[in-house]
Amino acid sequence: MTEDIDKTAGPAPAAGPEAVRAIPVRHYGRYVSALVAIGLLGSIVWAFSQGRINWGAIPDYFFDDRVLEGVGKTLLLTVLSMLIGIVGGVLLAVMRLSKNPVTRAVSWFYIWFFRGTPVLVQLVVWFNLGLVFEYIVLGPLYKDEWSDFMTPLLTVLLGLGLNEAAYMAEICRAGLMSVDEGQTEAAHALGMSHSKTLRRIVIPQAMRVIVPPTGNEVINMLKTTSLVSVVQYAELWRITQDIGQVSGAPVEMYFLAAAWYLVMTSILSVGQYYIERHYAQGSSRQLPPTPWQSFRSTVLSVSSRKGAAA
Repeated sequence: MTEDIDKTAGPAPAAGPEAVRAIPVRHYGRYVSALVAIGLLGSIVWAFSQGRINWGAIPDYFFDDRVLEGVGKTLLLTVLSMLIGIVGGVLLAVMRLSKNPVTRAVSWFYIWFFRGTPVLVQLVVWFNLGLVFEYIVLGPLYKDEWSDFMTPLLTVLLGLGLNEAAYMAEICRAGLMSVDEGQTEAAHALGMSHSKTLRRIVIPQAMRVIVPPTGNEVINMLKTTSLVSVVQYAELWRITQDIGQVSGAPVEMYFLAAAWYLVMTSILSVGQYYIERHYAQGSSRQLPPTPWQSFRSTVLSVSSRKGAAA
């Protein structure tokens, strides 16, 4: 009877598959490269610490009123020059893409000239144009000597802003050309004018291409303002030079200026990241994580590994 029961019961159920245990791949090259990088960084820090540099002078002057004034002027020059450059660049890009051969030629010549000459040369030329134009006359409204009209601030804005417009023109032109022509044709078919099509259809879509290089141009402009000391305008670099000559610590003030430039460019880089993330909403299914989200995910992953190991 027992044998009959066993035969009718059928075979015993098979055991389930063994759980797969994932073993992470060890990247030994990462550890080696990290040790090499730490060693190089440590050797550089040690070399600078042994130099004849009064590092204590840097924190003493870091928040000096004159230095803070120079920081404010540097940021002001950056903002105003970029505004001139962006507005001029958009106009030049539209002119470059125009069907009118005259406007295309004017735009091409402007870009060719300002991109082909150094910024320092342009600043000096603007500052010394009084040798060519003794007076500036704007009809019955204004008349003055060129030396009185062309102040250091105006020289800086013209030199930096007009030069930046040439580069922004190419950036904007690349962004406008990245938008499919069917978008423009569809807008015209709906009765929209050319200017309205640019404002509402083309430019919003082109911003995804325009924003990243524009952010780089802003950061580059911030550093380029250090050249304006040649036209007697006192910004961060010129002020730190003057403080270094008076205090007897010129090299230390150079490091102080470099530290402030690093602080300002780092802040601008964070702003650029969030602006790029905003304009990527229409093209990316999943937006890249913010720095805070990346930090949280890293901390949580490390804590989860420690909990699993325990």
